[in-house]
Amino acid sequence: MEGAKNMGGGLQVGGLALAGRALLAPMAGSTDAAMRGIAERYGAAAAVNEMVTASGLARDDRETRVRLSLKNKIGPRVIQIAARDEVEIAAAARRAVDAGADWIDINMGCPCKRVTGGLAGAALMRDLDHAARLVAAATNAVAAPVSVKMRLGWDDKSRNAPQLARRVEAEGAKLVTVHARTREQFYSGAANWTAIAAVKQAVRIPVVANGDCASPQGAAQMLRESGADAVMIGRAALGQPWLVGDVALYLSTRRLRPPPSAAERLAVALEHLEGLCSALGVAQGLRHARKHLAAYVDRVVFPASESHAERRRAMLECAELRVVKDRLTRLMLSETCEAAT
Repeated sequence: MEGAKNMGGGLQVGGLALAGRALLAPMAGSTDAAMRGIAERYGAAAAVNEMVTASGLARDDRETRVRLSLKNKIGPRVIQIAARDEVEIAAAARRAVDAGADWIDINMGCPCKRVTGGLAGAALMRDLDHAARLVAAATNAVAAPVSVKMRLGWDDKSRNAPQLARRVEAEGAKLVTVHARTREQFYSGAANWTAIAAVKQAVRIPVVANGDCASPQGAAQMLRESGADAVMIGRAALGQPWLVGDVALYLSTRRLRPPPSAAERLAVALEHLEGLCSALGVAQGLRHARKHLAAYVDRVVFPASESHAERRRAMLECAELRVVKDRLTRLMLSETCEAAT
């Protein structure tokens, strides 16, 4: 397959040249500015902002401003937007570019009912004419490249990702990302990487494969099965944001980077925690950080014990930053633990 023949080098998205072939996925409530900055520092070719809504951009509300943060950015500034009509996507794309976006991504893959119920996200895969009009409106509104993130289809009876990819390419999209599940699946079952091959064969623009990529070797297998040009990593990067850079390095050189030491893992976790508290305030930052701190700790193998579970719980429930840092340090530098492989 074409994508599998050249798994080194970078990726061209319109006029943007990426340094590698592994990207951090946008995950609402997870891929905050601190995590994106860390991932890019370790070699992620791009880190897509958490999804923002067109209505949030219009209101300029605090949550949207936080999600639009470009602090610590190294790579291209990619902002993902969920919208449901041409007027709002055009206005949202312009606002995103005004906020510093180099690249606009349109969400046509989010499966959650709150988004699909508003006829955005994966719901757009049920109306390809509507989806194509959205892309046309965005590409006509801004000079920045526009891409689309989609799923294989709404359900097994309507796997129309190849058709949607052709339609958005015709309207000026410069790249498509395909999560290898249907909306009906949400995140259950195994991602079907081979199904992405039909999308790759349908278009000339780059195709990025997404779903269940959890290791450098897995990324190479994903490209072989899908024929895609690059991979996008989401949930597997929680608690190990350096993974995206590890994948990018392996796809380029076939070299595995040594795993980070316990001290380096801790330093990254503390940096992430401090970044969240700086952006959101200590109280909200600590609440937002809980899932991340749990992931950093759970990426470390501990002997099963009631003591460890209690110390983990005490750290996550604590509302004092200094104490959380101390408990996190004690957990991650414990002599009885080792890095997960």
